[in-house]
Amino acid sequence: MKAIELRKISFAYVAGQPILKEVDLTADYGELILLSGHSGEGKSTLMYVLSGIIPNLQNGLLSGEVLIDGESIKGKKLGEVCRKVGVVLQNADEQIVHSLVEDEIAFGGENLSFPPELIQKQVKLVCELLSLDPKDHCRTLSGGQKQRLVTASILAMGPKILILDEPLANLDQKGADRLMETLRLLAKGGYCVLLIEHRLDRVLPFVDQVYDLSGGRLTLIEDKAAYLSSQSLRIEDDAAPYVPAKPLFELKGVRFGYRKGEEILKGVDLTVDKGSRTLILGENGAGKSTLFRLLARLAKPSSGQITQYLDPAFKQNKRGSRKWFRKVGVVYQNPDYQLFMPTVAQEVSFGAYSEDYAEYILKAFGLFELKDRHPQSLSEGQKRRLSIAAVLACKPEVLLLDEPTVGQDYEGLCRLVELLNAIHFETGNTLITVTHDLRCAEALADKAVLLDDGVIKQTGGKELIREYFGLK
Repeated sequence: MKAIELRKISFAYVAGQPILKEVDLTADYGELILLSGHSGEGKSTLMYVLSGIIPNLQNGLLSGEVLIDGESIKGKKLGEVCRKVGVVLQNADEQIVHSLVEDEIAFGGENLSFPPELIQKQVKLVCELLSLDPKDHCRTLSGGQKQRLVTASILAMGPKILILDEPLANLDQKGADRLMETLRLLAKGGYCVLLIEHRLDRVLPFVDQVYDLSGGRLTLIEDKAAYLSSQSLRIEDDAAPYVPAKPLFELKGVRFGYRKGEEILKGVDLTVDKGSRTLILGENGAGKSTLFRLLARLAKPSSGQITQYLDPAFKQNKRGSRKWFRKVGVVYQNPDYQLFMPTVAQEVSFGAYSEDYAEYILKAFGLFELKDRHPQSLSEGQKRRLSIAAVLACKPEVLLLDEPTVGQDYEGLCRLVELLNAIHFETGNTLITVTHDLRCAEALADKAVLLDDGVIKQTGGKELIREYFGLK
């Protein structure tokens, strides 16, 4: 019996062009399958069809037949489909409903009326499998830890068909490899696993088959090694060596904790030079996003001193004001946190340096043809580009980028890095980036900083980046 069968599936959102065009797909139990393709080509839409989200929660014109475990899901309620198909969405925050990790993982089993002893067993098992502390508070987790939590919650429910949309997006190297090893073991144990992922360099050793979705059509890739290697090359940086100028930020003994006795940052000493490109490295939970929040003045340190030389009028260690955020642009890990206008064009124009510059940015980021769309109707990769474009349109003097390449296909990744560097050298802005994407890390950095367990363990240049990622 086949785990998944798609027969001539076509779909178009209301008043939109067809996204899927007569797609056929067969997946067996015991297989780990990769679904690849450019951002916005319909990969997440295909996942919604397989999981019953379309047509149960999302309207549109759907034709063709979807068989799960040999049975058509036409007319079935979403809850019936979810018992067989577990889905990990691209945006982890959209799936987290509880405050504690153990409660979040137990939630699915409770809804499925699992016995209490089985729920406890599942919570313990998946926490060990994905390196989670059941007593942690969900809101204090890093983006990568949240990604692992959602995956754990789905695994605990026991569906034999798993669909994961960009599960490696915010994971560090160890976390990504561990998750892929887990998915490989599950496939060998009889699960059917369908993976949508752009970090192809991390999935190459693990998948059985690769499909490419382009122009609404699904194509089996015969030579997966050649396909994946062509999408996984490291981007070169041909910029002249950076000559240190005067400091922009100086951090001395900076500490921060969300709760008394639980410190995230434990005495950070760091200097960021004006006009430089600084890359912050570190595993999930090391405190990178917290450090970003402090640099951006979205939070105040518990102790220690952050001295800024951006403008002497700003008082030290105070939260940011409207004037501050005209100078300091922040791109969050989750683009939904900062998209609020009714159209793409208005999103980029809001606070822009000028209307002409906003239009230039729209075109440069490949968003001009989407200018009349609502931001929340875009794919996650398109949302990411939009969130960066909207901040860059303001011409900030400082740009803080938290995982800017999430959801980007290789072509889009190359274009994004090229644009970030071009604007950096054109405007002389100070670029501070967090990324787990080895394909572009070197190309976004003059200086690298390794954050580990809340302190700066090492600083260096591109050689530190290569060492961290295990590259020659």
